[in-house]
Amino acid sequence: MLRAALTQTVNAYEGMPARVGELGRLKRHLGKVREANLEHHVQLLREARKRGARAVCLGELFPAPYFALGKDPMWRALAEDALKGPSVSAMRRAAAELGLVVVAPIYELDGRSGRRYNTAVVIEQDGRVLGKYRKAHIPCGVNEQGSFNETFYYGRSDWGGKKALYPVFKTSVGRLGVSICYDRHFEGVASALALAGAQVIFSPAVTFGEKSRRLWELEFLVDACRNRVFIGGSNRLGSERPWNQRYFGAGYFAGPDGLKLPELSDHPNLVLSDLDLGCLGRPDPSGWNLSRDRR
Repeated sequence: MLRAALTQTVNAYEGMPARVGELGRLKRHLGKVREANLEHHVQLLREARKRGARAVCLGELFPAPYFALGKDPMWRALAEDALKGPSVSAMRRAAAELGLVVVAPIYELDGRSGRRYNTAVVIEQDGRVLGKYRKAHIPCGVNEQGSFNETFYYGRSDWGGKKALYPVFKTSVGRLGVSICYDRHFEGVASALALAGAQVIFSPAVTFGEKSRRLWELEFLVDACRNRVFIGGSNRLGSERPWNQRYFGAGYFAGPDGLKLPELSDHPNLVLSDLDLGCLGRPDPSGWNLSRDRR
């Protein structure tokens, strides 16, 4: 049995301005923004560990506010190395101290190409980096609540061939895959991860809007059932100055029988459930064998 956790929170930096027009004054303080979020999330890791978690997935772009609501090149300076940058370094130390497998979604700067990515780094419980997944689908659009301009800040993963677009990581707690936010809407993502051996798929997101809210209750359940995996979907919870866009939270774990798993956490910023990975090797109670009968 794997007890796994998701975080659902918002930007922890208290010095955010009240108006969008004042964001420029943060330019010299971006390090403080990141530092406040790292401290906040290390504390959430401690709380998850106290509650018995052995694997924790942090939120999409967790070291910062969700800056893609607008277009401001200032935020590009927050991109960092996915191995030695301050965010991954802090999470590696926390993982080793607490004995946790940590999935840490950051804003990545590739030192060789100079390109930026929305990237999840997978860290073993001894602090080793096992690898990373780069978000494959990047949204740019507007809904009734606001805009999301992610293509302004980073590109989509260009992996493929020998470097799997959807890698699966063999960890001490099981085989983990990652899909990030917009990826969840594309039908081949969960199936590609399941076919590659994933037992658990973590799907951190920053999402809002009426249609997104409705489908949030459906997509993970259907994908978990179709592919006989566990899926943990997390979203930010609350709003962030100065944009004041409301994020609905509602994180949960979906099981392979198409049901939400019981929520075990009493902490407002943690979602915690027990995942019976052993059931994945047993026959589907419906009598279906979708992997065998796939065409």
